[in-house]
Amino acid sequence: MEATDWDERYAAAPFVWSAGPNQLFAELTGGLPPGRALDVAAGEGRTAHWLAERGWQVTAVDFSSVGVDKGRKRAEAAGLHIDWVVADVTTADLGTGTYDLVAVLYLHLPRPAMAEVLARCAGSLAPGGRLIVLGHDRTNLAHGVGGPQDPAILHDPDEIAAAVPDLQVERCERVHRETPDGTAIDLLLVAHATGGATAG
Repeated sequence: MEATDWDERYAAAPFVWSAGPNQLFAELTGGLPPGRALDVAAGEGRTAHWLAERGWQVTAVDFSSVGVDKGRKRAEAAGLHIDWVVADVTTADLGTGTYDLVAVLYLHLPRPAMAEVLARCAGSLAPGGRLIVLGHDRTNLAHGVGGPQDPAILHDPDEIAAAVPDLQVERCERVHRETPDGTAIDLLLVAHATGGATAG
């Protein structure tokens, strides 16, 4: 989907996604000491908002100006400071050695583009920083519910792990997520940059 497609989707409803964070992401990061975080493909900013509430200094990047504007207004109403950036994550400058946490939640791109984005996300981590990738797994097509129906943009554990060879992989596995329509199958990667302490 193009940025204009997402603009229309975000404009059509108060929240396309839930206002709160992904439950698994919240479980994985709730105990981490706050630092600098990057929310990649932030959409309406639910992850960025949740992190900022917990003291993180958050930069949120998305190519939908409508989604970013919704996230900005919600954050301002809550008195939260988040650095909002309207940019395509496939070409945006994600920084180098900057972030203690990088979140890539439900970003789905053709495999070469996804691998390139994840490599740049890995490079944006400070020593000891953590990368969390969560998205629809390819097996969800036949055995789960929801999500994109194009296998070319769905995740595979081996491919996702191979995209970040310089990181220490803690978890790279399929996880089940219960939805009103049934069980979805997601891919979870948790990895960290070497050279510093990791918490959690």
